[in-house]
Amino acid sequence: MSQPPETSSTAPDQVTEAQLRDSLRRCSEQTIQAALAYRQTKAPAHTLPVVVGIIERYVDPELRAKLTEAGEDLRLVEDLGLDSLTMMEIVMLVEEVVGLTISNDELRGLLTVGDIRTFIDRKAAGLDASPASPVGDHPAAAAQA
Repeated sequence: MSQPPETSSTAPDQVTEAQLRDSLRRCSEQTIQAALAYRQTKAPAHTLPVVVGIIERYVDPELRAKLTEAGEDLRLVEDLGLDSLTMMEIVMLVEEVVGLTISNDELRGLLTVGDIRTFIDRKAAGLDASPASPVGDHPAAAAQA
């Protein structure tokens, strides 16, 4: 009897360092180290470096300095020029790295780097992270309504 083929749907807690490094291959070593630290500790302090590092991977090189200069109010669309397809790619990679699921409805409320960090921190802690929660109360979210 043959063995079933291996699948790439490894549970987040079972992802090896090599697999994580492969997923983050175009990210900085600082991002990879923060992701490894988050995987080991689940400490929220590691989420912002992971998220910023992943976003940096997708941002045009001339805009990357904004990520280090600006704070959590940095807007993903207006300041970094990210479109919805790129946002989906970022979200999928963040989901893979931190082991959380983000729905399309939740994604709509994530307008800034800080929104993403807060959302991930709340979701990792098992708290309500839906757009109706404090993440969705961002002033820019109200302007879109």
